[in-house]
Amino acid sequence: MLVIVGRIGRAHGIKGEVGLDVRTDEPDRRFADGAKLVTTTKPPRTLTVESSRWHSGRLLVKFEESPDRTAAELLRNLELQAEIGEDERPEDPDEYYDRELIGLSVRTTDGAEAGEVIDVIHLPSQDLLEIRRPAGNAVLVPLVEELVPEIDLDARYVLVADRPGLLDPEGAEVVPTDGDSSE
Repeated sequence: MLVIVGRIGRAHGIKGEVGLDVRTDEPDRRFADGAKLVTTTKPPRTLTVESSRWHSGRLLVKFEESPDRTAAELLRNLELQAEIGEDERPEDPDEYYDRELIGLSVRTTDGAEAGEVIDVIHLPSQDLLEIRRPAGNAVLVPLVEELVPEIDLDARYVLVADRPGLLDPEGAEVVPTDGDSSE
């Protein structure tokens, strides 16, 4: 199964290196020397990692197919995928692949059916579960232990600790701010 692991950014230097927007929790594993990655383009291209290194908090990768800056610039904005086995799991037991979470049923801690996970959204600050509610609307729930205390892949469910406004935006508590002038 192919899984997106990064997006190529700007060229770095004159020797064909590119910066990467990393989209995997295992960059050292996915961008190891010799790793073969496939682009999402039609037709797909295979790129082979010649070398990778961290520089100022950014991953720089040199592909065998980009010998110089000109070739590296042509790779900009390509999404990269890695082949991951169906039974492969992340090294950390508290981490999950998106494909493992999508399709799981969602229950609240009091046992109520709350919907189904339809997507995982990765933001710089945290990941979000997109949940389709039984009424058909979708809500976003931060994937943090306080709100998602349990994920059971074998039983195929996610447990959500519901808070006012989390699963039912209409039930949100409205707290007045200093700017309110309603009298």
